[in-house]
Order: sequence, then structure tokens, then C-alpha cells
Amino acid sequence: MVEGNCAVAMGEIEAEEDLSQKGRTMGYLVCWLLGNGCLFSWNSLITIEDYFVIVFDDYHPARVFTLVYQPFALVTILFLTFYEARMNTRLRIMSGYSLFFMFILLIPILDLATHGRGGIGPFIGTCIFIAGFGFADALVQGGMFGEVSFMDPSYVQAFSAGLAASGAITSGLRLICKASFPNTTDGLRKSSLVFFFISAFFELTCIFLYAYVFPRLTCVQYYRAKAASEGSLTVTADLVAVGNTAFENNKHNGTKALAPLGRLTNTQLLKRNADYCFVIFFCYTLTLSIFPGFLAEDTGTHHLGTWYVVTLVAMYNVGDLLGRYIPLIDGLLLKSRRMLIVAVLSRVAFIPAFYFTAKYGPQGWMIILTILLGISNGYVTVCAFIGAPKGYLGPEQNALGNILVVFLVIGLFVGVVSDWLWLIGKGW
Repeated sequence: MVEGNCAVAMGEIEAEEDLSQKGRTMGYLVCWLLGNGCLFSWNSLITIEDYFVIVFDDYHPARVFTLVYQPFALVTILFLTFYEARMNTRLRIMSGYSLFFMFILLIPILDLATHGRGGIGPFIGTCIFIAGFGFADALVQGGMFGEVSFMDPSYVQAFSAGLAASGAITSGLRLICKASFPNTTDGLRKSSLVFFFISAFFELTCIFLYAYVFPRLTCVQYYRAKAASEGSLTVTADLVAVGNTAFENNKHNGTKALAPLGRLTNTQLLKRNADYCFVIFFCYTLTLSIFPGFLAEDTGTHHLGTWYVVTLVAMYNVGDLLGRYIPLIDGLLLKSRRMLIVAVLSRVAFIPAFYFTAKYGPQGWMIILTILLGISNGYVTVCAFIGAPKGYLGPEQNALGNILVVFLVIGLFVGVVSDWLWLIGKGW
């Protein structure tokens, strides 16, 4: 009798393992593409700086755009994280991708309407659209990191790698568009318009992927059902969307009725993972204090001309992408929390390195430094996001994913503000 029960139990475990692996490769690919879409609009703005610097040459667009973007992302993600446990994640993420599509489409439309003349009016209009990007980013990035945190760890890496890949892809796309038109102001404008319309199409694709492809994958349904059984309310709409009605009434039962007894609060999660939060915060503070503002405006004039900034942005994005794939090699995944702090603190050396290279070094050294900045940023990010959720229940992992994104956005904001310090003494 005992042997029979053990056999049944083992069969159930094997069945669950089969479900968690079914469609795993497609899930990885979709997570990677959705990560692309999360930052595709933002990276489009960064890689198009060579055009914006000409159109809005009096307004420091490389710095102002990031300064506009981050406060809206920060306020929104703080609000969403506070109410994360009761949030309809499906509606949240689809709304975010829809806003990305709308605002990235409005930028070239505004440029066409004003004939690319620039000026304060179009600049303010562009800033409004960029503020919309910040709002959409908080909707998507926090929601997606929360979701993949209670799924297979490879999905965390896939989404994170997709974030970095968006930079590399937009940079490559920008180089192709730029090379396809004459090296004139009019050619630069036309290449920029084509670039933005392609970006808008990709955001539309992401809406379709999240709404119709991702929720129908067996492995995704398995992890969402598991999270729901552990008390998560955020996955209910996604389960219902694919016909799983077992948890349809969860949203009417209230959090207390569903939440497991051992469910940690956000405050408790924050205290237990304060080191991971610091790592993410400090990593992005330092990165954004250099990229993209310093690279776009403070690296001097070189024989590459307008291609120089585009090249530096591309090299950073390639490095960031490579850094996020390094942890796939298990022996290179930094699991020690103490060593992770040491690694992120050591990045302070980039500040004097960039300063002296910009002042005295050739452009080759600047390119190498930029690649290293990207590699270290991507590597630290993935190690922290993979390490932090381990050992927690589904709802706790979802909440922790959102909390880490909060500190990521705070780090971005502080880094953007710090980036202006490079202008001290330049008479701007």
C-alpha cells in the first residue's frame, strides 16, 4: 500500500515536471522578445540622439530626455509595487506595451507635422511622449519581472537579456538606417523617421505576443496556476484568458482568504533583500551617470564625426547584452551576496577611467571602456535578479521582482541627475 502511494506521488511529481518543461524553449524566446519590447522605445530614443542633438541643439536632449523619463517611471513603479498583490497583471502589461506603441508612433508623426524644424514646441511635445514611455516602462518592466520571478530562472535571464538585446538591435537597426540615406541633414531625418516606424511595428508585435502567445504556453500556465495556488491574485486574468476557470473567483475572495500563512510582507522582503536592492540601485546609478549623456556630449570630436556617438551607444548595448549571457554558464553565475556587493562597488573605477580617457585618450580606448561598462552592468543585473527570488513562494517572488525594479528605477533616476555633474565648469 505504501509502495503504491509512493508510486502515485512520484507520478504526480514527474507529471508536474513535464508540464513545467513543455514549451520551455518557446517561453524563453517569447520572454526574450518581450524584454526587447520593454526597452525598445527607450533605446530607440537613445540611438537616435545624433538626430535629436541637431534638431534640439539648444536643449541638451541626451540629458533632458532621460531626466523627463525617469521621474514618471519612478512614481508609477512605486505606486504599482504598493498595490502589486491586487494588480491585474495581464491588463497592466498589455496597457504598457500599447502605450509604447502609441507614443513611439507619435514622435515621427510630430516630426512630420513640424517638418523637422525643431524649436521649443516640438521639444516639449517630444518630452511629453517620453514621459509616457516612463509610465509604460513601469507598467511593463515591473509586471514582467514579477511574473518571470516565479517561473523558471532561465526566464528571468531571458527577459533581462531581451532588455539588453533591445539596445543592441536598435543600435544595429540605427546603423543600417543611417547608412541607407545620404550623409546630410535631410538624409539623417529620413533615416530617423524610418527607424521610428520600424520600432512602432515591433511594439505592436509585443502586444500580440503577450496577449495571445505567452499565456497559451503549457509551462507558463503551469507556473501561473502554481502561483495562484500559493495565493497569488495577479495571475487570475491570465489563467481565465486561456480557459482555466479554477481560479476565476479568486479576485472576489480577497487577499486574506487566499494568501498562505507564511506570506512575507513587502517590508519583510525588503529587509531580507536589502543587499540585492543596493546592488541594483548602485549599479544603475553609476551606469546612467555615464551613459548616454556623457558619451553623447562629453567625449570630444573625433574623425568618426556623427558616427562616433552612434558607435559608442552600440558598443555599450553589445557589452550589456554579452554581460547578461555570462551567467548562463553556471560556474560564472555570481551566487555570493557579499561578492556581488564587491563587484558592484568596484565599478566606481569607471568614473575616473572615463574622465581621463575622454580628456587624453584615443577613441579606441573609449570604445573598450564603453564595452566593459555594458558587460559589467548586464552581468550584475542578471546575477541579482536570479539570486534574489530563490527560496520564496510565488506571490513573494512576484513582489520581490517588483521591489527590485523599484530600486533599478531609483538608480536610473539618481544616475540621470548625477550625469549633469559632468557639465560643471563647462559654462552650459
